[in-house]
Amino acid sequence: MKNYTDTSIIPERIADETISQVSIPVTGMTCAACAVSVESMVASTPGVIQANVNFATQTLQVTYNSEKVQVTDMQKALQSVGYDLIIDAENAQEIQEQTQQNHYRDLKRNTLLAGLLTLPVVVIGMFFMDMPYGNWIMMALSAPVLFVFGRNFFINAFKQARHGKANMDTLVALSTGTAFAFSVFNTVNPGFWHARNLHPHVYFEAAAVVIVFIMLGKLLEERAKSSTSSAIKKLIGLQPKTVWLIEGDQEREVPISIIQKGNVLLVRSGEKVPVDGEVSSGSSYVDESMISGEPVPVSKKMGDKVFAGTINQKGSFRFTAEKVGSETLLAQIIKLVQDAQGSKAPVQKLVDRIAGIFVPVVFVFALVTLVTWLVLGGDSGLSQGLLAFVTVLVIACPCALGLATPTAIMVGVGKGAEHGILIKDAESLEQAYRLNALILDKTGTITEGRPVVTDVFWVEEARPRYKELQSVLFSLEQLSEHPLAEAVARHLRDGAVPSVAIDGFDSVTGKGVKASWEGRTYLVGSPKYMAAEEISVSSDLSSLAENWAEAAKTVIYFAEDGKAVAILAIADKVKETSAKAIELLQQRGIEVYMLTGDNARTAASVARQVGIQHFQAEVMPSEKADFVKLLQSQGKVVGMVGDGINDSQALAQADVSIAMGKGSDIAIDVAKMTLITSDLQLLPKALKLSKLTVNAIRQNLFWAFIYNLVGIPIAAGVLYPFYGFLLDPMIAGAAMALSSVSVVANSLRLKAQQL
Repeated sequence: MKNYTDTSIIPERIADETISQVSIPVTGMTCAACAVSVESMVASTPGVIQANVNFATQTLQVTYNSEKVQVTDMQKALQSVGYDLIIDAENAQEIQEQTQQNHYRDLKRNTLLAGLLTLPVVVIGMFFMDMPYGNWIMMALSAPVLFVFGRNFFINAFKQARHGKANMDTLVALSTGTAFAFSVFNTVNPGFWHARNLHPHVYFEAAAVVIVFIMLGKLLEERAKSSTSSAIKKLIGLQPKTVWLIEGDQEREVPISIIQKGNVLLVRSGEKVPVDGEVSSGSSYVDESMISGEPVPVSKKMGDKVFAGTINQKGSFRFTAEKVGSETLLAQIIKLVQDAQGSKAPVQKLVDRIAGIFVPVVFVFALVTLVTWLVLGGDSGLSQGLLAFVTVLVIACPCALGLATPTAIMVGVGKGAEHGILIKDAESLEQAYRLNALILDKTGTITEGRPVVTDVFWVEEARPRYKELQSVLFSLEQLSEHPLAEAVARHLRDGAVPSVAIDGFDSVTGKGVKASWEGRTYLVGSPKYMAAEEISVSSDLSSLAENWAEAAKTVIYFAEDGKAVAILAIADKVKETSAKAIELLQQRGIEVYMLTGDNARTAASVARQVGIQHFQAEVMPSEKADFVKLLQSQGKVVGMVGDGINDSQALAQADVSIAMGKGSDIAIDVAKMTLITSDLQLLPKALKLSKLTVNAIRQNLFWAFIYNLVGIPIAAGVLYPFYGFLLDPMIAGAAMALSSVSVVANSLRLKAQQL
């Protein structure tokens, strides 16, 4: 299936001229179950060969026979169940985003207004039930809560019923609608019950509160969902919209869309590389961290490859375009993130699946209760039967069932935030405790993520003058364009080393720098540069340099008048807490892997320092995602921890994705959890929090169902033949509220747990 990144519908003719593929934005989807509905409705349309819905990008990709079906036919099929396709629009994606924003805004407004109207209803119903015209006031206030602000519950329930299905919307609409209708009857015609020596109870507050609680849950879910595609948007934003095209001796700025293979392009200092290609002239350093994850920019000269989305540093160069559009490495990263986000099987929420069975069972049970009372109840059969019918539906109200998961999740998320663990997705919180394989990126995750000076050694004869020599070194490195020079300059700057005015500065690309001060010549650079310049290096200095190199540190020499006077080691330091965190994870039986784009020697050194047995070096972004899939194919529940754009594909593919708080915005957007302090010791805490939260959810669901299993038969009157006891609807309403309180109270226990 071809992936399209254009905002409009793009049909593609394939082998058979009558067969087309198209990618179309979808509106109206609010959950993974909606994606399943859209997919099944389109797939069942005659003429459709294959339909796939990507919930992450809110798009439908469909293969169809254009002689048998048109896109408008699919649109009509979806409109019948409340969804829609955006067709015949050049700015389809913009329309889709605007529609989603409008939906969230409307839901937020409706929830707020419904809450404001519900508050006085609750106060009257609980504390002033006997006030004059109290029932009429509650009816007037609760009617718009149900049928204006909460009308979607009833609309969706009706659409589900038309297709022979039931979900939480059905249960919400059925119970609140019945409670409201019964309350209206009792308000308008209280004499019906007075004549039978019964009190006409009303349940306006129960109906309104249920609507508001469920709307609040949907609002929180919608807010979380609205950011799903932000990572993809930011990835797309890495590609510039215009480029500098070289034609003869002329440079002109043109849209990137017209660039073709073979075009010669110019990249200036600080600009992003627009497409993949090969450097034809000039040289520079390019930040390729989005691909490799490594913090040190890479030297680029004639013949070297450059990639779209990477960032040029101080120099400028020309290159020949080799891959454009969807062929670039950046486009492939975008496609893989989209596929990974949308490839997870859309699983309906546990409560919705249960409600699909629970709702019809409850309704049938209530009808059987009514009929049984009519047949066996004698003179009071009708009144007692109606009371029992309503009581069953009221006591079966989904409030406790609906609160069981979200209250535990909300408390768990809050608990996580207190400890520096941001959780954006309930599913990840539920999944984390099941992890048995964890993949760690190296740079910025296990290590600090930037090169720093770790060691400095001065030869004996230079030590009396080392302060003076430090100033010369600082001045040289300040002028150097080499990425590692910034680490040296920062180290000396932090030590308050002053600079001096040097002469004859010369930079040798990729090797080092040379300058003079007070008649002496100074060099800073790599061992190869020292050898090329025939610099004298003592055996002790060479031996120390070899030891540092074995520890995966980069060695820089500083020479004066043909003799090395100091060496410096630069490395991306391992975080102090990484080894302890990895040890704790391994003690939990979790297999820990390290994947990095860095070289094998550095990877081995870091793995050895933190106690990781399994690692791979020089890994490309797509290979990280492939490794996640490999572990998943072995039946493992896989977690991925990363901090860069190069980790985004693997993060999207993993069962649980965790970003470091100091990492890239894109990694944080893709990941479902973020460790604010970038401290790996938060990982074991996150896993424990997941376990505690899942236990609370299970306990909540257990008590919610026990309540229903015991309460519904009593509400139906099963005790009446033996004890003459018939549950009053008001008591049923109180029991319903008590069950909700117990669920909330159990969830709040999480706050007292230690992580």
